[in-house]
Amino acid sequence: MRMRIRRLLTWRKALAALLSLCFLIIGAFTVLYLVIDIPRPNKQVKAQSNVYLFSDGSRLARTGEVNRESVPLDRVPEDVRRAFVAAENKDFYSDSGVSLSGTARGVFSTVTGGGKQGGSTITQQYVKNYYLSQEQTVSRKVKELFISLKVDRHNSKDDILAGYLNSSYYGRLAYGVQAAARTYYDKEVEDLDVEEGAYLAALLQAPSQYDWAVASPADKKQAKARWGYVLDNMVGEGWLDKDDRRRMRFPVPVAPKASAELAGQAGYLVDVARRELIDSGVGEQELAAGGWRITLNIEPEKQRALREAVAAGLSTSGRGSKPKAKAPERDPDRQAGAVSVDPKTGRIVALYGGDDYFEHYLNNATRADYQAGPTFAPVVIAAQIEAKESRDRTLGPDIIRKTAKKLGMTADPAGFGAPQAMSLGLMGASPLEMAGVHATLANDGRKVTPSIVKSARRGDRSVDLPDAIGDRVIGSMSAKYAHASLSGKARAGGTSWPDKGVPPLLDAADASGDTDASGHTDDRKAEWFIGSAPDLMTSIGLFGESAKTGKQVTLKDIQDSPAARIWGAYLTSTTDEPTPLDGS
Repeated sequence: MRMRIRRLLTWRKALAALLSLCFLIIGAFTVLYLVIDIPRPNKQVKAQSNVYLFSDGSRLARTGEVNRESVPLDRVPEDVRRAFVAAENKDFYSDSGVSLSGTARGVFSTVTGGGKQGGSTITQQYVKNYYLSQEQTVSRKVKELFISLKVDRHNSKDDILAGYLNSSYYGRLAYGVQAAARTYYDKEVEDLDVEEGAYLAALLQAPSQYDWAVASPADKKQAKARWGYVLDNMVGEGWLDKDDRRRMRFPVPVAPKASAELAGQAGYLVDVARRELIDSGVGEQELAAGGWRITLNIEPEKQRALREAVAAGLSTSGRGSKPKAKAPERDPDRQAGAVSVDPKTGRIVALYGGDDYFEHYLNNATRADYQAGPTFAPVVIAAQIEAKESRDRTLGPDIIRKTAKKLGMTADPAGFGAPQAMSLGLMGASPLEMAGVHATLANDGRKVTPSIVKSARRGDRSVDLPDAIGDRVIGSMSAKYAHASLSGKARAGGTSWPDKGVPPLLDAADASGDTDASGHTDDRKAEWFIGSAPDLMTSIGLFGESAKTGKQVTLKDIQDSPAARIWGAYLTSTTDEPTPLDGS
């Protein structure tokens, strides 16, 4: 009997506690709903300029000429409106304006440091864009929830959708669907077709990543997949005929128009800095809203030296280390990209992205659509030694790919799967990526993630940038021998190793060929040179690209190693005394 009474009392206590908690939650919800009002539009609706500075504080560029224009909803074709709803919030017309599960995930992700988390409704995104800020804080997310409930109650769905389309950021400094229509398709919003509308809707997930003009092959694949996802959702909602969907082709957008401030090399440097800040957690719309003072690690003198060295190296009129007064003749089907890094600090001190941001929007320093070629050979050496030291004498593609990933390569399995991909370096890589790989080898195996941003501030907010130097990712011996291969002092299968106290770990049977990290790729569409000096690791790539079509073509007249000439001219300009060439 006593046991039953105890159980009854325990059950009642538990029920009372549960009811108290429910009343407490309801009470808190009610208070917050009454206290939090719909605020005035935020100041970010009127964007400011961002100022980019060199490492010495001198000005590089000022950006912020925002393209913004609001249009009434009836100017947006119905199919285009539906594309946005299909992309972001299929239940938009029937929901209450909020997603409790999405908000809960966002709050949890913010508290635990998990970064950005999707799941917001169109109403919530509109509230964030128009009334609040892009900060990833719990208080902002809570305000967003209650303001969205009120906005959904007081505004029609059409008004909310119009506000969302007009306040969203689409990349290329374009705010609103009308500005996006002009920027990406050079037409008025009412002239957009459903395919183009679906691409603009897909852009909102990652504007910089999905911008067709600068997207990597992998990002273009993701952008197309997102575009297809939007159209498939429209079919699922009954807004698009299945046969019409099957006949649709991806609508490639027009090339962007660069700001005058971004002419020459400035645009490429700003492009890399923006991507780094976004990767560090700064929202794209928050960055585009302006007011930032961003200082780069780029050293003006080294930047000038690299630019002049490339001009001299690409000249077909001679081997001089400095360009002539007149613009030297050069092959129009040859592009150049280069990145120079301090391997001890990870700072990018100079970067060359192309002749002019106006003329070639795609950044040659970060493009990864050409083969890595001979620059990959030291990675194979490092993998071989890692395998030997772990007593695993079987060196397979998986071990090499894992080593490449540790060193900083994207290491897409598809690029590593082709026959002879390892021995010939058939996988794609960028000069920036390979600068990080070889800087890690030069840094005794401690991970170097090249960084271009020195500091970024807006008002009293300072961005917490990740450390460019990380933990050790491969053994010291592996890094030492792989790095030594640049100067030809260590060769796969060779017997002359830099440290005579350590026996050679590579047998002739394991040799993968020449380990010099210079020369052309197997398809002869790229030529590489990795140059190493005590405080510089410089990755230089020359790429065959048709000036007429933009397609990859075979490089011509590279037997005199123009990439090596670029390194020699650059090194001479950045050192007080001539330094022996240490690069391959």
